[in-house]
Amino acid sequence: MAFGGEPMDQLVPNALANGTDLSPFRFFSREEWAGLRADTPLTLSEDEIVRLRGINERLSIDEIVAIYLPLSRLLSMYVRAAQGLHRATQGFLGKSDGKMPYIIGLAGSVAVGKSTSARALQALLARWPNTPKVSLITTDGFLYPNAYLTSQDLMDRKGFPESYDLSALLRFLYRIKAGERDVEAPVYSHIVYDVTDERVVIDRPDILIVEGLNVLQTGRPPRDGKAIPFVSDFFDFSIYLDAETDDIQRWYVNRFLSLRGTAFAKPESYFNRYATLSDEEARETALSIWQSINLVNLDENVLPTRQRADLILRKGGDHGIDQVWLRKL
Repeated sequence: MAFGGEPMDQLVPNALANGTDLSPFRFFSREEWAGLRADTPLTLSEDEIVRLRGINERLSIDEIVAIYLPLSRLLSMYVRAAQGLHRATQGFLGKSDGKMPYIIGLAGSVAVGKSTSARALQALLARWPNTPKVSLITTDGFLYPNAYLTSQDLMDRKGFPESYDLSALLRFLYRIKAGERDVEAPVYSHIVYDVTDERVVIDRPDILIVEGLNVLQTGRPPRDGKAIPFVSDFFDFSIYLDAETDDIQRWYVNRFLSLRGTAFAKPESYFNRYATLSDEEARETALSIWQSINLVNLDENVLPTRQRADLILRKGGDHGIDQVWLRKL
């Protein structure tokens, strides 16, 4: 097939040879992105920033100022624009039935720091006057219970797409997007490594942040054109937290070593049997789990979704973000 008289298989190589930028992203160094903060004030104290950190993760005031303040400024603009569009559409339709929450998806590998990034964004966005109510959920709560995973021989595939109750997650997001009140989501415990009987109630937030491994994944479109919803269909903006695989592996192993004296040490912990491992035994165990489960999931399911994100935060080996890729409008 030709495009403008040029064979399609020659179009991309020729464009690259001519210096044409075909990337859908704008690339920013840490310094360039930090300059986009403008006059956005720092609204978090040092104590609050410390409480947002995950195990073995770097989240300094400098990181908040250089990366998350500019991002919160951008997202506040996007949300304000979406709110205005929603009001205009409601006026056109002659309706005034409530608000439509702005949903942000946050994806990335195990141990890359998604939870810390999600908490930082939640804390900063809640300080903006047009988004005082910011909620956060993780898709861990929509994992099938261990009993079901065991019965289906899926315990070693936990975190893979087939281990989630996708129908329940889609119903939840549909109700949130429809502006329903008091929508419940299941709660996952990393101590007992299972879904619990607890529920978190999400009541018409201005913004909902949805954090999870596979939230940007899609399937093969149906030949008959029938609608098959994906989780990302409900997102207004999506973020992928990225890093070199070797760095993520190192962070995973270091976190595993640290957890021996904290979460693993609790008698009710699913991983209590690892609490007394020596450093060498723990390192070998962590590497085995990483290579047989998490690395496979990253390569097959998580990393391929990176290019679908609206924003990619690229981390260096010290857990600090040194590049930002923003999708062109």
